[in-house]
Amino acid sequence: MSELAGQAFSKPRIWALCGLLVILGVVGLASLAVNAQVGGERGIAPIAASSDIEVTGIEIDVRGKDAEEARQKGWDLAVRKAWTKLDGPSMPDSQLETMLSAVVIEQEQLGPRRYIAKLGVIFDRGRASRFLGGSGKRRASTPLLLIPVTFSGGTQLVYERRNPWQRAWAEFQPGNSQIAYVRPSGAGGQSLLINYGQTGRRSRMWWRNILEELNAGDVGVAIVRLKYSYPGGPIEGQFTARVGPDSRYLDSFAMQADSQKELPEMLTRAVDQFDKIFLDALASGRLKSDTTLSEGAFDADPAVARLIEIGRTVLARAGVATRPASSSSSSSSSSSSSSSSSSTSETGTAVAVPTPEPTTAAVASFVVQFATPDAAAFDGALGAVRGASGVRGASISSTAIGGTSVMSVSFAGSIDELATALRGRGFTVQQGANALLISR
Repeated sequence: MSELAGQAFSKPRIWALCGLLVILGVVGLASLAVNAQVGGERGIAPIAASSDIEVTGIEIDVRGKDAEEARQKGWDLAVRKAWTKLDGPSMPDSQLETMLSAVVIEQEQLGPRRYIAKLGVIFDRGRASRFLGGSGKRRASTPLLLIPVTFSGGTQLVYERRNPWQRAWAEFQPGNSQIAYVRPSGAGGQSLLINYGQTGRRSRMWWRNILEELNAGDVGVAIVRLKYSYPGGPIEGQFTARVGPDSRYLDSFAMQADSQKELPEMLTRAVDQFDKIFLDALASGRLKSDTTLSEGAFDADPAVARLIEIGRTVLARAGVATRPASSSSSSSSSSSSSSSSSSTSETGTAVAVPTPEPTTAAVASFVVQFATPDAAAFDGALGAVRGASGVRGASISSTAIGGTSVMSVSFAGSIDELATALRGRGFTVQQGANALLISR
């Protein structure tokens, strides 16, 4: 009997142990899944952006007495061709050498008396810009977050794994471009934050969080669709440029590489073409800051925002039209009030009541933690806080979908007044020393 009791007593322990092992296994698999989403070699860090003026793709074919002389003649010719390509004024080689920073060898074939190469030439901007006019001007655009998207084999890649299109943008040197590109490396959580799905989002709150994190003001999307005739064979690339949180179409073009070996060169040429598209859009006014991405902007549907803008324009015109009438009515009312005041002075003594000067509360910054079980709760809480009375601005400090996110709130008043204002927006508020925890 005692042996049976011991066996019966041990079964619950066995089941409890099995349950614990299952829980530990699930937690382990979850941690592996999270690590797989952000681990590994995902992105390629961009090269250091230089402000110098670079000209690439200069083809050289010269001869000399020996290999060394042929190379020197080729480099001198490349410098002159690059200067001509920049529409620089005519000047001697000795003066061009004083502005030369480097000669970059892209491809090179060196023979006994012949030099064939494709070279790049870099000029020092400080010395060359005064001779180049528009070519030497500094960047003028809003910092543009560049998202490179690759369609190939039924997949859409950005930073999920290393790919030739992202590498081409990482190696791009925008020194002589007026576009201030922001090129993330794609490491860590950036591969989750910036993906192809994000390019289809229209929520300004999500875009503002990403742009604030990366110190950018707008977004540009460079899309390539690669079609292989057969493995290793000719590759056709269809390229499309889009801009803004609404993914507005700018331009498209096509290129072809004869083999997989020529794919990097084709993508490098495509990056230069994208830069020209963005420059043309900047010059024509199509590439400009989106006001809905600014801090404190109302997060509305673009069509609704357009109707609001039209309504404000109509009201402004109506105000201009009725201003003379209002001024005349105010003058008549002032004359009547003066007559009434004069009659008052005949019957009694008028007492002047001073108008109190408006007081402005000091703006302080407070930490607000808020529960974000999903993206809708995140957007709703951020919008509600920004719409609270007295709030001057709210920026995200930490995003944790499925947990508790943190924002920094600029408020004209004390933390007690901020708590009252948030309660008025329907939040349950827990108050600390210099922070609030809100929930619904």
